[in-house]
Amino acid sequence: MYSMNGFLFNPSIAGGDGYTTVGISARDYMLGFPNSPKTTVLSVHGRLLRSQVKVTGGAGSKKSVSKRSGRVGLGAYIFDDRNGAVERTGGSFTYAYHIFLQNTQLSFGLAASTFQFKFDQSKFIYGTNQGPEPLQNKNISDQLLVPDISFGSYLSSADAFLGFSVTNVFQTHISLSEASYDFRMLRHYFLMGGKRFNSDDKISYEPSFLIKATEKMVFQADIQMRFYYNQDYYMGLCYRTGSAVGVLMGIKFNRFCIGYAFDYGLNSMQKYTYGSHEINIAIKFGDNARRYPWLIRY
Repeated sequence: MYSMNGFLFNPSIAGGDGYTTVGISARDYMLGFPNSPKTTVLSVHGRLLRSQVKVTGGAGSKKSVSKRSGRVGLGAYIFDDRNGAVERTGGSFTYAYHIFLQNTQLSFGLAASTFQFKFDQSKFIYGTNQGPEPLQNKNISDQLLVPDISFGSYLSSADAFLGFSVTNVFQTHISLSEASYDFRMLRHYFLMGGKRFNSDDKISYEPSFLIKATEKMVFQADIQMRFYYNQDYYMGLCYRTGSAVGVLMGIKFNRFCIGYAFDYGLNSMQKYTYGSHEINIAIKFGDNARRYPWLIRY
C-alpha cells in the first residue's frame, strides 16, 4: 500500500499534504508458514505550516511578516521487522523541504536511520549435505547497531505524483564477529508514480506503479488500479511482477484513514501459505483551513 505509506521509503513525502499524520502499518507475510516474516511500523510526520507576525514600521504602520515559510516537513518512525532467526528493530528521523511551482509541489527529503540487528541462534537450521556451515559453532554477535541514511524527491499535484528515493545509501558493512561471515545492506532504489482520473463527480480511478531495484540490479514492480467513490472509499487490484496478485480496499471517515490489502503468491511457496495481509491505519490532524487548497489527496 505504497500510496498510503510512501513516507516510509521516500522521506520527501514528510508533511507533503499539510496534515500531521500518525500511522501504524502491519504486514504479515506467508501466513501459515513457520516463523514467517512480520513487519510493524509506527510513524508520524507533518509540516511546519506558515505563520505570520505583526511588526510595527515607520509612522506606526503595521505589516505582516512570515515567521515560517511553510516549506519544512518533519517526520519519524520506529519499526520492528522479524524474519525467522533475524530481527531488526530501529527508527528513522526525516527532514523534508517543499517548494511550490504554480500548481505543483516539488519536495526533497533526507532521513537518518539506525536499527539493531538481532540473531536468535536457537532458530538457526544448518544444512548437512553441503559441508560445514560458515556460522556453525561460531561465536556470533547477536546484536549489531546499523546506521544509514536515505534520500528522496517527490513531485505532486492535485491529481498526480511521481517520486524517486534511495535507501541504505551507505550500504553499511555488517560483521558477525568470529564467524568470518560479513555482508552489506544493499542499496535500494524506488520509483513510484500515479495519476487520478475523474469519471464523474463521485467516481474516479487511479493507476499507479512502484518499481523497486537493488544495487545488484534485481528489479520488481508493483502495478495497481484503484477505484474511488466520493473520495472516501476505494477498492483496487494489484500485481507484483513474478510474485503475487492482490486486492486492496480502504475507507476515510473524519480524521481516520483505514486500508487493508491481501495478496496471493504466484510462486511455489504459495502451496504452503494462506497469502500475505497488510493493514494501515492513519489519523490526520489539522482541518482544511490549514491545508493548501489544491492538495485533495485525502
